[in-house]
Amino acid sequence: MKDSLQPGLKYEFEFQVPETKTVPYLYPESPEFQQMPRVLATGYMVGLFEWACIQALNPHLDWPREQTVGIAVNLSHVAATPPGLVVTVRVLLEKVEGRKLTLFIEADDGVDLISQGYHERFIIDAAKFNAKVAGKAKSAGASQE
Repeated sequence: MKDSLQPGLKYEFEFQVPETKTVPYLYPESPEFQQMPRVLATGYMVGLFEWACIQALNPHLDWPREQTVGIAVNLSHVAATPPGLVVTVRVLLEKVEGRKLTLFIEADDGVDLISQGYHERFIIDAAKFNAKVAGKAKSAGASQE
């Protein structure tokens, strides 16, 4: 990691919500999800926040050798966002504890605050991490496609 990876780092990210990021698209094989409203799914929201954090952090890492993975999520989802609205995600790096990073996240859709909370990420060596995952898959008899 670079010396520039310091608490206080801020980043803003915008994303226009497409129909394909609504609840029925989260698990198309789920009949229950098919009956749910067509609003931004919490699962996609978390993914969007991870994306914003990755973009915020990558310039301060030896990317792509160093990467970050999510290790904890504590976020609200307090307002529904229909397709077409733009979600603005604001990220603030609050703590750097060795390779563990704690980020405060707040997001709105131009009408309502939709989420706020904390996300923790951990800096990894991508080659070592991928080798460990491949070993785990091999020992479990899983294929890595």
